[in-house]
This record gives sequence, structure tokens and C-alpha cells, in this order.
Amino acid sequence: MKSDSGANLRHIAIIMDGNGRWARKRGLPRIKGHDAAEKSIHDAVEVCGELGIEFLTLYAFSTENWSRPKAEVSFIMKLLSRFIKGNIDDLDRKNVKLRTTGRLQDIPDGPRRDLELAMERTSGNTGLTLVLALSYGGRAELRDAFVEIAENTASGSVSPADITEEMISAHLYNSDVPDPDVIIRTSGEQRLSNFLLWQSAYSEFVFTPVLWPDFHAEQLRDALEEYRIRKRRFGGLE
Repeated sequence: MKSDSGANLRHIAIIMDGNGRWARKRGLPRIKGHDAAEKSIHDAVEVCGELGIEFLTLYAFSTENWSRPKAEVSFIMKLLSRFIKGNIDDLDRKNVKLRTTGRLQDIPDGPRRDLELAMERTSGNTGLTLVLALSYGGRAELRDAFVEIAENTASGSVSPADITEEMISAHLYNSDVPDPDVIIRTSGEQRLSNFLLWQSAYSEFVFTPVLWPDFHAEQLRDALEEYRIRKRRFGGLE
């Protein structure tokens, strides 16, 4: 897919926000909002597959989300396992490759094993790459990258003068994934919330008031149409 600027749309990233508010508006427990969000994920994968998008990153669980009530965190982890087990056949059939970004070691053993098995099963697929950001934080990612570079500097294999933007990018979690062309945030909030801080330097942003469980194929296509008419100059002139 191309925008008017002619730039290929390769990578869409989505901050899936509003599950709790969706449930509250209906007088339901917050966890029901997380439960209802699954159809929106299905629709996003479907649309990206139809449009030939290479990468879709979904902000599923942040490093800060661990501070939420234990019951809610436990439900989200169980929901993660259920989503993987219930959808792996369909994802594999659609040629989707599943990956993650974040501190996967923080995820409980059961869901982490389910993820690892699903990623192994789909590793050879060549269609859309679905990246789940789990226990992910942009600052944590940068910190981990800087620690690796500092260790190399301390060992003498890298000098401070060798440190470039390209080197920093190469030490990020998924260094082979291109920066997102567009970041979409649902629910009306207009902030990044510690998501892909380095990679979003020249991303376009689309904010929508639609709560994530109500964000389906039509809403995603509308957001991508808004992106399509943008003029991306990357600091230069047209």
C-alpha cells in the first residue's frame, strides 16, 4: 500500500486502548473489555493481510501494566494463552508469522510457552508478521540496548566514537523490523505511552475516539485512508 508521498506502507502499529472504558460503559467488569477486544485483533490481521502489509505490531501489555490489580493481570495472561491456542491454526493457515517484542522473560511460564510454540510453528510463514508487544516499554528497550552497547564498550570491542544511530537501532529488540509508518491509537487518548519511542521518530499518528473493542475493519480502513493523504517529508522538502 502506498501513500500520496509514494512511500510504501510496510508497518502498522496500534496502541489498543479503551477496553476498560468499553466495559464500564456497559456496566461490565473491566476484564470483559479485554475479552471483547479479540474480534478487533482478528479484523486488524484480516485487513493487513488483504492490503499486503508486511508488519502489524499490537501494543498488548506494557511494562507498566504489571502494576494493575493482580486479578486483571492474571486474566490478561490467561486470555493471552487462550488467544494463542484458539487462533494459531487460523494464523498459520493465513500464512501469518507470529513474533513478540518486549521482555518476554517476564511473562508467566504457561503463556510464554504457548507463545514460543506458536512462534516456532509459524516461523517459516511469509505473509503478514504479527508482532505482539508484551511486557514492552520503549524506555526499557532503550535501556537494554544501551546496556549491551556499554558492555561492548567496556570490553573494548566498541569505542564511544563508533556508537551511531544505526548501532543503537541494531541493538533494539526486533532490529530487523522497519520503523512503523503509522501508529494508530484508539479511545481518544493522544500520547505514545512508552510505545516504540525510538522507532516512532518519523511515524505518522492517527488518533481515533473509537474504543478498541469497537475498532473493526471499517475503522481501520478509515484510519489508513487518513494516513494515505498525509505528506511524509522526513525533515526534507517535497
